[in-house]
Amino acid sequence: MIKCLILEDEKSAQKVLKNYIKKTPFLECIGIYETGLNIPIAELQKIDVLFLDIQLPELNGLSFLKTISNPPKVIVTTAFPNYAIEAFEEAVVDYLLKPFSYERFFKAVTRVRNDAIHQNKEVDKNLFLYSDKTLYKINADDVLFLKAEVDYVNVVTEEKNILILDSLRNWNEKLQNFRFIQVHRSYIINIDKIKKIYGNQVFISDKAIPIGKTYKDDFLKKIK
Repeated sequence: MIKCLILEDEKSAQKVLKNYIKKTPFLECIGIYETGLNIPIAELQKIDVLFLDIQLPELNGLSFLKTISNPPKVIVTTAFPNYAIEAFEEAVVDYLLKPFSYERFFKAVTRVRNDAIHQNKEVDKNLFLYSDKTLYKINADDVLFLKAEVDYVNVVTEEKNILILDSLRNWNEKLQNFRFIQVHRSYIINIDKIKKIYGNQVFISDKAIPIGKTYKDDFLKKIK
């Protein structure tokens, strides 16, 4: 579970973040503050991610961030785009411009989650996919393959297809710790689901998937 804290002085913005966090299975909000001056150091040490507004009473959000010796992961939430360069100089994870959708929020927090998994060297096989205003939880072992569909990625399991707004490149990075490999510019497959390989095609269930020339050597090395 990723513990987070909200530093935001606007009630409406607090409500949006609380709702988004509650909607996300791997997040837990442990506190909300309207100024950084009120946050105990012990509280900051408990959290994994801080949702940080910039225009705050008494102390600017980025100025507050600079006072923290070992800051948690930070996702900026602001209505002002002109602080972005300064924020990324402080190594923030993401910069969300209000009003932002749940889809955009989910993309930011997934980045935090993936970093946490990588640092802990643990492979969490649960994948959370946001599609059509629904959050799906699936196990990576149940995925047959992923297919690029213009600006979307179609995640195919035995039971269903889930179309998500994302790129195959992003998913190739996300699945590095799993038994997946890209075999074509439009396909990433689950190696454990291969039934047979014939010529320049690999068969997953009853689906024949092409093997691209530029991917073939790496694919054959991987399966050997």
